[in-house]
Amino acid sequence: MKAIGYKIPGPIDRPDALVDIDLPRPEATGHDILVEVAAISVNPVDTKVRRNATPPEGEYRVLGWDAVGTVVAMGDAVTGFSVGDAVFYAGSLTRPGANSQFHLVDSRIVGRKPASLTNAEAAALPLTAITAWEMLFDRIDIRRPVPGAANAILIIGGAGGVGSITIQLVRALTDLTVIATASRPETQAWVKELGAHHVIDHAKPLAAQVEALGIGAPAFVFSTTETHRHLAEVQALIAPQGRFGLIDDPENLDIMGFKRKAVSIHWELMFTRPIFGTPDMDEQGKLLNQVADLVDAGRIRTTLTETLSPINAATLKQAHALIESGKARGKIVIEGF
Repeated sequence: MKAIGYKIPGPIDRPDALVDIDLPRPEATGHDILVEVAAISVNPVDTKVRRNATPPEGEYRVLGWDAVGTVVAMGDAVTGFSVGDAVFYAGSLTRPGANSQFHLVDSRIVGRKPASLTNAEAAALPLTAITAWEMLFDRIDIRRPVPGAANAILIIGGAGGVGSITIQLVRALTDLTVIATASRPETQAWVKELGAHHVIDHAKPLAAQVEALGIGAPAFVFSTTETHRHLAEVQALIAPQGRFGLIDDPENLDIMGFKRKAVSIHWELMFTRPIFGTPDMDEQGKLLNQVADLVDAGRIRTTLTETLSPINAATLKQAHALIESGKARGKIVIEGF
């Protein structure tokens, strides 16, 4: 089967950064389903792994943690799926990714593809939707108020893939006021279109901008990017006993500034459940089905902003370069082998 991988980690401008390869078609056993891949999306995690992770000697590393496709085979422990089902999922960081014609994935972390979306539109959603959902409802628990705080959430990096779906989930499922950050006219317009009540500029100090809104100190802050740059501002603006979540990888994170306010710190990694095979890993399949229901009911929409084709090394290198530029808005999807 066709696939795209690399042997030596490094920058995307190397000729061998990503290459077209041929691999054996895998066999489904146990809880796994075999999916014929129709579309994939590219996330920052793809670029981080490509730059830093060395595969075993003589082997290729295949990336890709967002996919839409059709079930073509199933292991004997699979329930709830049939051959021919259209599905979407993000997969596991510790297994080969979906940048291949056929892909094995644990059925417990798979959801049904939203019927109202094209393959490309659906492929934009799984990884970011799982990340946002787990942060909002499992980590910082936005349905549990913070006494005395403004019933509001600040989303730092509102125009990115995770920020774009976070805004929508908060608006669809809660009555929180959404404050999103964006620095360019096109990204500011994007987050307003997705439902943000207020937009502030993360290129400027955040605390004064939040205070100027006149709504009070927000109960929740979700930082999707550049946390190290904004940490002191977050410590200043968040409400006492508030809850702060982050997903990026700051080299240093001095959280002592949160102690006086008794702010709790929450890290989200959507791969944790599949990596460790946690007893509740099937929650990811369940929440993806809820996301599909929200999409099909017209309550949230795809965050797709750019579609490329076909799925091959040249196109993936183009997408990786765009992600690494820091200028991406929403999600980039590649479809069709």
